[in-house]
Amino acid sequence: MAFTISLSPDIEAKLQAKAKLQGQDINTLAAELLTQRIQWEQQDTEETISGIQQGLDAFTIGHARDFKYYVAEQRRANAYSSVQNS
Repeated sequence: MAFTISLSPDIEAKLQAKAKLQGQDINTLAAELLTQRIQWEQQDTEETISGIQQGLDAFTIGHARDFKYYVAEQRRANAYSSVQNS
């Protein structure tokens, strides 16, 4: 499928320079970069959803703690670290 994308002059110049540096056709490079970005975004979304689901599953089976206890634990750990680093 062919279509047109409008780029700012700066981005177009960077794309042309990258294509020239890599010895690639600018259209091929643009297609590769778009494909990589879309695949990365899809993987990132899937990993994010998986992480959220793991958290929800842990909460559902009781593997969770109150946020105020977490904050207190972090404050103690950070206070200890800063004293050690002094």
